[in-house]
Amino acid sequence: MPRPVIVAAAQMGPIPKTQPRQEVVARLIQMMERAKKMGADIVVYTEAALTAFFPHWWIEDEAELDSYFEREMPGPATQPLFDAARKMGIGFKLGYCELDFSTGKKRRFNTAILVDKQGRIVGKYRKVHLPGVTDYKPGYPFQNLEKRYFEVGDLGFPVWETMGGKMGLAICNDRRWPETYRVMGLQGVELVMLGYNTPTHNPAMPETDDLGNFHNHLSMQSGAYQNGTWVVGVAKCGVEEGVDQIGQSCIIAPSGEIVAQCTTLDDEVAVAVCDLDRCKSYKESIFNFAKHRRTEHYGLILERTGAGSPLGKAPV
Repeated sequence: MPRPVIVAAAQMGPIPKTQPRQEVVARLIQMMERAKKMGADIVVYTEAALTAFFPHWWIEDEAELDSYFEREMPGPATQPLFDAARKMGIGFKLGYCELDFSTGKKRRFNTAILVDKQGRIVGKYRKVHLPGVTDYKPGYPFQNLEKRYFEVGDLGFPVWETMGGKMGLAICNDRRWPETYRVMGLQGVELVMLGYNTPTHNPAMPETDDLGNFHNHLSMQSGAYQNGTWVVGVAKCGVEEGVDQIGQSCIIAPSGEIVAQCTTLDDEVAVAVCDLDRCKSYKESIFNFAKHRRTEHYGLILERTGAGSPLGKAPV
């Protein structure tokens, strides 16, 4: 029996450094309202959706850096988004930068949350695969300092049963690593939601600049197909504070096919009916892990090649 979930990919155009949280949240609510009119059950927002993507520049002042982070969620500026979701009866995924004091010290994470149709947070994920460097790169047109500004996520890759399916979260560079999807795939995930802020230019590897959109879709399409899951990838795109970022936000079926895609570099909503039961045939046939996956051989092969096991002594 079909289990349709109508999903909206809420792509964002640039956020100026000077745009206050309240105005950004108003933009998010406008897209939520648009998505609701299109019948959406859940809206997927991008990575770091509340501010300009500050890891693209060098910041030395602690107070300035902290100004890009949220100390609570929801907070005064973001509460209207939760209120709007509850009023409209629509769920959402939101990426933001989190300031955490739960361990008695200040920690910074690149975070995403999953919120249900009652406006309740049902899941949190912290980015694991941090790209970039810790030191300033002179001569580069912009920086990539996520390793400097964020700690590696400590929550793993959980999956939550909510809003009619098994849902998981990832953030930007996570999409390029097969383990991201596989860990969730082993938990039966049916819908993976992620956001990205990806420049069109890679200063460290400029020869691949013309492949940016291709590699973006390739990684998500392969993750969807090889794990029998829907994948929704949502961009913050366009020229933001001098950094040009890719768009082409999309919704991908378990077959690996793109079924909806944004066509601008601005605020835009793309919607698709995602039948979660389409995951079933892939999970029970081609990618039936219990029947066909042979983990006992992985470590042996790597040992013989001298590579070692990336998963430790007991590959899973």
